[in-house]
Amino acid sequence: MARPDYILFDRNTKAIFWNLNRNAIQRMLDYDFIVGRSPSIVAIVAPTQNRKFEKFFHGTKEIMIPIYKSTAEAAEKHPEADVLVNFASFRTAYNVTIEAINIPTIKTIAITAEGIPERFARDMALKAKKAGKVIIGPATVGGIAAGAFRIGNAGGTIENIVKSKLHRPGSVGLVTRSGGLFNELSNVIARNADGIVEGIAIGGDRFPGSDFLDHLLRFQKNPQVKFMIMLGELGGDLEYRVVEALKDGLITKPLIAWCIGTISKHFAGEVQFGHAGAKAGADRETADAKNAALRAAGALVPNSFDEFPDIIRSVYEDLRAKGVIGEIEEPEVPELPEDYAKLVKAGKVRKPTNFICTISDDRGEEATYCGLPISEVIERDFSIADVIGLLWFKRKFPDWASKFIDMVIKVVADHGPCVSGAHNAKVTARAGKDLMSALATGILTIGPRFGGAIDGAAKYFKFAKEQGMDPFEFVDYMKNVEKIPIPGIGHRIKSTKNPDKRVELLKNFAKENFPSTELLDYALEVEKVTTAKKENLILNVDGTIGVLLVDMFRNLGYSDSEIDELINAGAFNAFFVLGRSIGFIGHILDEKRLAMPLYRHPMDDVLYDVKRPEGL
Repeated sequence: MARPDYILFDRNTKAIFWNLNRNAIQRMLDYDFIVGRSPSIVAIVAPTQNRKFEKFFHGTKEIMIPIYKSTAEAAEKHPEADVLVNFASFRTAYNVTIEAINIPTIKTIAITAEGIPERFARDMALKAKKAGKVIIGPATVGGIAAGAFRIGNAGGTIENIVKSKLHRPGSVGLVTRSGGLFNELSNVIARNADGIVEGIAIGGDRFPGSDFLDHLLRFQKNPQVKFMIMLGELGGDLEYRVVEALKDGLITKPLIAWCIGTISKHFAGEVQFGHAGAKAGADRETADAKNAALRAAGALVPNSFDEFPDIIRSVYEDLRAKGVIGEIEEPEVPELPEDYAKLVKAGKVRKPTNFICTISDDRGEEATYCGLPISEVIERDFSIADVIGLLWFKRKFPDWASKFIDMVIKVVADHGPCVSGAHNAKVTARAGKDLMSALATGILTIGPRFGGAIDGAAKYFKFAKEQGMDPFEFVDYMKNVEKIPIPGIGHRIKSTKNPDKRVELLKNFAKENFPSTELLDYALEVEKVTTAKKENLILNVDGTIGVLLVDMFRNLGYSDSEIDELINAGAFNAFFVLGRSIGFIGHILDEKRLAMPLYRHPMDDVLYDVKRPEGL
């Protein structure tokens, strides 16, 4: 049964999520769980991902959500999805939205990106209205249909959602510009009324895809909404559309309204507040002028924001007395399960280990060799012989002079027992196989997904520099032509605020000892572009080694064609194979020394998804 046009979301709403934002996706699924509905996200669009699915939790149950390269493909596979949650960056959000507008099954698009050029924002809004689609945003946290559907991070934590009664429908229709104040007002409404039916944050940019009136008119038609609340702000004239609607009798339900920014009159000059649209360019756009116009048109406007709770309570109690609003039965809210990693960190889980590792530790921010952080190994000028001693024999060899390749092999020698190569070597050793067999199983895992970024970084950064691409063109080329992440860019833990000491040491060594570092300098300019998008998109250790190896061979007199031959032959990645073999051998000897038994993987660590064939 089709939903009425005034209902954007219900408990059956299904969404496609653009961008593999694990935290936001899990928060939506957590909301689904506490309100007792099925998972709302049926597909993820992540053009640069090669995986076919990603695992998430719905309560305690693991679920698999498929990943697609395009919105069109996801929509074709999942025609039941009529919402696109667009978490693309401001550079990509426009194209993603335009594609979605042209997909018949997509009816609503929420855009979180801020800073989209105004001409693009206006174009999106115009095209959406012509196509009969609804855009929420840009620059929005989204919104919530209470007890039915949550967009992204709207409403904050699950604890705040329950306290704000956003887990079940109330009687209020809420529309705001600000996402932060959306959360605050939801809490105020819960404490002074019975909660919201639906709340939408239209976004802080000057030209939102849908405005206050668009949503208020929907609330006017929705019989569940008994009164409405609007929170505007100085700047722009969207609130005057509401004023005219009130005068024309299009809005008859009680409307409580307030425009923030009344303090601006106390400043000597024009003030830009937090949102792009929060700037009054004329007297008409001031908060005071808007509040006066809304009051004159019949809206219930407090004298200050501090009076908001009183006026909400007054309207709510009046409607209750008239029988317009009845009792709401509070549903039982299931307890959201704790994540395993958090329980372990809190010391609340006692779990037997399957391996014992006495040579390295990768649990912290920086892996250690026999208790020594990798950065310390480098800072103390340990040689490769020292690294071999630590990982194979658990002792330090006499010092010898370090060179750049020596430093490279030290950096890549080991990264703990849990990566694929070391895991294979340990399992093989525990099966009673000889060292060479166990080492081979580890080395055979080295490739594009494990250790192959050195070759890739050298190849693509060198190619881009030779083609005369500026950093922005290179980033666009990798995204739109190669359609893969830039090899050597990105780190799980490290970022611009928490730099990788290994990378800094390699860069400093090269700056002090190399005759020139042309490709490193170019890679660092590319890093400025990528970290402007996300602070952990730094030049990582693999990328640093790759570009410095190119610089090193150039300084040694190799021609560009000779360097290309080395890269194509896998010679650059050979440094990784050589270095990582040190760690593999150490893990194999560790298993032999401890005389560990045959390993069998625990069944509770496997997601079984075995179905009986149809017809059998």
